[in-house]
Amino acid sequence: MANLADEYGTDVEIYIKALTTTIHADTPTGAPAQLHDLLEHLGLERHAYPTDAPLYIWHTVPEHLDTDEQRRRLATRAIPTLLVAGYEVNCTPEVFDEHAYQQAAQDLRSRARRPAARQPAPSNSASPPTPARRKP
Repeated sequence: MANLADEYGTDVEIYIKALTTTIHADTPTGAPAQLHDLLEHLGLERHAYPTDAPLYIWHTVPEHLDTDEQRRRLATRAIPTLLVAGYEVNCTPEVFDEHAYQQAAQDLRSRARRPAARQPAPSNSASPPTPARRKP
């Protein structure tokens, strides 16, 4: 089994597996668990071979999605999140969907701009606080 992430020195290689319509996301041998978890969180399915002691781990876009377009969008929408997390990603033109990428990037920017939940400001009392007294 060829691992394109190992071959090209990237963290994630997204491509269509030869002679299939399956979109793969290869990660390098020994990739951190956080990367695999993030790919799963983004909607990709994890696979390992052999299953009892994985030597080769890869992810695929779920085949249950209705169309090739939906599969390409899911794969492409993962890219901005992976880039923001600091991973080097390569995606083949056959998979890449410019509109989906731009939308995902905009969604990330919008989430980053949302104000964090704020603690309520202390209530103003009617009189100013009494200054601390110094002992002479």
